[in-house]
Amino acid sequence: MRSRLKSLVITGALVATQSSSGAAWAAGPIHVIAAENFYGDLATQIGGKHIAVTSILANPNDDPHLFESSPSTARAIAGAQVIIYNGVDYDPWMDKLLSASHSADRTTIVAGDLIGAKSGDNPHLWYNPKTLPAVAAALAAELEKRDPANAADYKANLGKFDTAFAALMTEVDAVKAKYAGTEVTATEPVFGYMATAMGFKMLNYDFQVAMMNDTEPSPSEVAGFENSLKDGTVKILFYNDQVTDDTTTRLLGLAKASHVTVIGVTETEPKGKTIETWFAGQIADVQKALAASH
Repeated sequence: MRSRLKSLVITGALVATQSSSGAAWAAGPIHVIAAENFYGDLATQIGGKHIAVTSILANPNDDPHLFESSPSTARAIAGAQVIIYNGVDYDPWMDKLLSASHSADRTTIVAGDLIGAKSGDNPHLWYNPKTLPAVAAALAAELEKRDPANAADYKANLGKFDTAFAALMTEVDAVKAKYAGTEVTATEPVFGYMATAMGFKMLNYDFQVAMMNDTEPSPSEVAGFENSLKDGTVKILFYNDQVTDDTTTRLLGLAKASHVTVIGVTETEPKGKTIETWFAGQIADVQKALAASH
């Protein structure tokens, strides 16, 4: 039903911060594969110069749901020492690739497992305030075990990230303190965990899940969504700006005509951003929208 921006097929264009040859990985830094680029950014922040990070889903203009693995992806995973991925059915291709390539020297860090998420939960876990700190701590512990000589660096880098992330969450808490109970909606549940952390009441969730799963929302779900925009119930419409289709375009137009603020969010970290600047920008957009509507 939906027309995605692009089909994401990784061939030979994996993004690496350091050399991606097998020989370099074996002789040099610890090789880390991240299924998604925000986990890759996190790994780079924690590991610094002591690791080589490759992010598989790295293009912010592509839809992660359309990913298709390739031989180059399989080769990269086969040579990895540490692998980080989301889990909770978001990147099921990773499980298949791992089962096809066994390694006694490989450690996997699954975000969903760390926070107790399960199949059927909203899979956009990186917007859950618990997730990135949990992944950072697990990665730091693994790197310290593999490279005790540089343990102090990993501890320091973890502390720096935790401090920066805590500052972001302070802003989230400030939004909740001032605007808890504000009704919002979304075309997909990408920002759902962060919206919950901000104390918002999220409307039209069944519609969002249908869109995420590429199925048709029911007529009543569509009507409910449209009415929440037309009657001014919702103050913000979050939309996944990596996905475009006729339904989304129509709803965005209706929101703007109804003077509902529209905020775009992404599933992958935008080019030129870090986790901190990416999240900070979205939090600032929310603060600006609510200040203008109250």
